[in-house]
Amino acid sequence: MNKQLIFGVVFGLFLLAGTACKSEYEKLRTSTDTELLLKKANQYYEQKEWAKAQTLFELVIGAYKGRPEAEKAYFYYAYTQYYQQKYTLASYYFKNFANTYPNSQYREEADYMEHYANYNLSPSYRLDQTYTQKAIDGFQLFINTYPTSPKVKEANKLITQMRTKLENKAYKEAELYYDLKQYQAATQSFQNLLKDFPDSPHAEEVRYLIIKSNFNWAENSIFARQADRYNNTIKYTENFLRKHPKSDYNDEVESIINKSNKQLKIIANVGH
Repeated sequence: MNKQLIFGVVFGLFLLAGTACKSEYEKLRTSTDTELLLKKANQYYEQKEWAKAQTLFELVIGAYKGRPEAEKAYFYYAYTQYYQQKYTLASYYFKNFANTYPNSQYREEADYMEHYANYNLSPSYRLDQTYTQKAIDGFQLFINTYPTSPKVKEANKLITQMRTKLENKAYKEAELYYDLKQYQAATQSFQNLLKDFPDSPHAEEVRYLIIKSNFNWAENSIFARQADRYNNTIKYTENFLRKHPKSDYNDEVESIINKSNKQLKIIANVGH
C-alpha cells in the first residue's frame, strides 16, 4: 500500500470520527431527554467545550426551573459566557444568578464574578472608562458586603489598578489642555485630579503644573482679570512650597512668584 493511499485512509477515518462527534452533538440539540442534556452539558463543561455546554444548558435550564439542578446549571451557564470572553453577558448572568438564588452557596462567587467580568471590559485609559468605574463601584460593594471574603485582597488590588488607570486618563486630559494652551481648563483639570486622587504619587508634579497653568492663564488674560489670577498663582506657589519644601521645582516656583509680584505692581501702578 503506497503512502498516498495510507494517508487517504487515515484522513478518511478522521473525517468519519469528526462527523460522528458532530452527529452526536446535533442529536443532543434536538433531544427532549432533559436528564441526558444536563448530563452532557456538565460533561462538555468539564471538558472546557464552553460553546457546546452553553447551548445545552440553555436547553435545560427552563425545564429544571424550581428544581435543585437548575441552580448549578445556571451558575455554570454564566461561566460559559465568561470563558468565551462574552463579558457583558457574563456580568449580566452572574448578577441574575445572585438575584435568583440569594441563598446559594455560589452567591458570593457570582457577586465577585459579576464585577470581575466588568473589570475585563475595562479598556486602555485613552478610551471611555464607564466599565472601569462600574467595576470599581462593584468591587467596593463586594468588599462592603463580604468583608471577610478571601477575595477582598484581590478586589482591593484591582480597585487600585483601575484607579491608577483613571488617574492616568485624568492626567493626560489635563496635560492635553495645557499643551493646547487652554490654561483655564488645564488648571481646573489638574485641580480636579488632586481632588479625586488626593494620595496620587504624582501630586507634587500636578501642583507644579497647576502653578504653571494658572500663571500662563493670568498672562494671557484681559487686563481686568490679571490681578486676581496672579494672586491665585501666588497662593498656589505658597501651598506648593509648604507641602514640598525640598522640591526640585522650587527654583522655578520662586521665579513664578517673583514674576507674579512684579506684574501685580505694574497693574497697581496702572490703576493709579
